[in-house]
Amino acid sequence: MPEQYQESMTGTTTVGLIFTGGVILATEKRATMGYMIASKRAKKVYQIANLIGMTIAGGVGDAQQLARIITVECNLYQIRRSRAITVGAASTLLSNYLNQNRYFPYYVQLLVGGIDEHGPGVYSVDAMGGATKEEDIVSTGSGSPMAYGVLEDRYRSGMNEDEAIELAVRALKSAMKRDAGSGEGIHVVVITKDKYQELSEEQLKKYLAKNPV
Repeated sequence: MPEQYQESMTGTTTVGLIFTGGVILATEKRATMGYMIASKRAKKVYQIANLIGMTIAGGVGDAQQLARIITVECNLYQIRRSRAITVGAASTLLSNYLNQNRYFPYYVQLLVGGIDEHGPGVYSVDAMGGATKEEDIVSTGSGSPMAYGVLEDRYRSGMNEDEAIELAVRALKSAMKRDAGSGEGIHVVVITKDKYQELSEEQLKKYLAKNPV
């Protein structure tokens, strides 16, 4: 694997987890270029369908392009079939697109999460087009080992929305303490059958207070 490709995948932490009735997608906000912090307000969660989101780790330009492409494909799916795309189908579309470009790969590692008639679901999708359905928790990026330490220790089946948000924030804060590629702030999206909600900084305050740096 080329060194350039390895380096492009390292500078972030993203988290996805399933709770009773929905999915949490969360990321920190630091974007790096080598050893330099390029942005402290990087957007790493994109809404690609009404109740489906996608997190990104890797090249910002590649990720933004993919977000635009998959959003259009999800909209076309709904128009052609007169029903909303499922989380699994959105992951498959993204996987197929990435697989077709594997000789000139997009430098990304993605999470696709949301809710459909089958319930909540989260998939991890790699740059070569491999898609894996995750049963409960998942993390990507250079801070993922630290995030997994918290997630695997504290996650339990049947968590409610408030508990799931707190756990996602705790996992990201742990990564931000030890990983140079992760930092600045936290972005949390809550997806249930009734909403796709991006938590404001004001809404996040109580969770951050429980998990100080």
